[in-house]
Amino acid sequence: MQSQEKHQESTVVLILVMFTSFITPFIGSAINLALPMIAHEFGLNAITMSWVTMAFLLSSAVFLVPLGKLADIFGRKRVFLTGNVVLALASLLAVFVPNGATLIALRVVQGIGSAMMFATGIALITSVFPPNARGRAIGMNVTAVYVGLSAAPVLGGLMIDALGWRSLFYIPALLGIPAVIAAILTIKGEWAEAKGEKFDILGSGIFIVSMCALMYGFSKLPSTVAIVLTAVGLLGLALFVKLQMKLEYPVFNVSLFRVNRLFALSNLAALINYATTFAITFVLSLYLQYIKGLSAREAGLLLVIQPLVMAVIASWSGRLSDKHDPRILASAGMGVIAVGLALLIPISKETAVTYIGVVLGILGLGFGMFSSPNTNAIMGSVEKRYIGLASGTVATMRLVGQMLSMGIATMVIHVFIGTGTINASNHKQFILSASVTFAIFVALSVLGVWASLARGGKNGNQA
Repeated sequence: MQSQEKHQESTVVLILVMFTSFITPFIGSAINLALPMIAHEFGLNAITMSWVTMAFLLSSAVFLVPLGKLADIFGRKRVFLTGNVVLALASLLAVFVPNGATLIALRVVQGIGSAMMFATGIALITSVFPPNARGRAIGMNVTAVYVGLSAAPVLGGLMIDALGWRSLFYIPALLGIPAVIAAILTIKGEWAEAKGEKFDILGSGIFIVSMCALMYGFSKLPSTVAIVLTAVGLLGLALFVKLQMKLEYPVFNVSLFRVNRLFALSNLAALINYATTFAITFVLSLYLQYIKGLSAREAGLLLVIQPLVMAVIASWSGRLSDKHDPRILASAGMGVIAVGLALLIPISKETAVTYIGVVLGILGLGFGMFSSPNTNAIMGSVEKRYIGLASGTVATMRLVGQMLSMGIATMVIHVFIGTGTINASNHKQFILSASVTFAIFVALSVLGVWASLARGGKNGNQA
């Protein structure tokens, strides 16, 4: 009987985590299609327009580590449900924003709510599923992420064309609270393996300020102020690491990276993977609408190819990683990504839409092969008491990688077209910036293949 109750609880946990894993990427991806419309309504230039996406990523990335630790101390379910409420309320307010600044501010709040869910989702799944079923559950959750990414271009494009860009926030605003009520009624357990430990407020503050300085500065390169901010961010993170190594209860156990090779290199591979992939949708969305003249709905129908393939492959590769070495699967995925990115370098105004579709399919195959096995390798490489930390680290690598990806794309666009709006007079420069961005991503992908292979096999976590 008890075993049946545990099975029911684990099933409910998986469904709820999958639900939030669908909503968050849906909003993050669909907003890219709405950027030209938002920029037109609020008079935003190309750089400010990118911050509608980056504000969400930045706040998610900087709060993930502290929130992951708080979840370990006070309960993962509690933090997870609070995140759902914060995201729902911020989304409701975003429907009525009067200007670009307010929208960006609410995107920051949405990011904090999402960080609460990112930091706890995988940890909750790992807590309730045994090791022999964990890869399958993680694979299903990754599939939910990719289904959200798949729905975003189609459903998001249709909603934008029919109801305007504000309609994108209807879904999290209307469905977030019912999900919380369902969770309270059905999930009786709570998981807080670090209960009673002290929370490192100073370290958390240094981490948040340093990450903000680094990410904001990086996105504004190559200006002098940006160089200074980037340097300050890096120095702050070095100080953070030094402090964490001395504490009995650090907010982030950096020693794991030093003694656990599998954990360290799997996280590096994840960081590089997201740094090479996230901005592809951003760049291609602008390319398809500004250069090829497609509507948001038409661009969305094409961009859906990539996450659709990802959704199909991720579940299969997750199950496969329960039986075979995740390193080989993930490394092969990174190699496929590098090939797909290389095929995007020569795009021009004359490039056929069919060609873009085929390349997006190749990229989707690579992403699907990489994500589930790599996440399974990370979560399986740590002791139970570090599951919350590992979950937060996975999510941090994803969001920092996505932020770096957007930072690279924005920096290259800034170099080629400055702070002006994208228009007919600078289309040639924009296309060139896209090609340079994809070339940088290819180089990073090759580095990612090395990181994925260098970690060793399933016993790679031995010091």
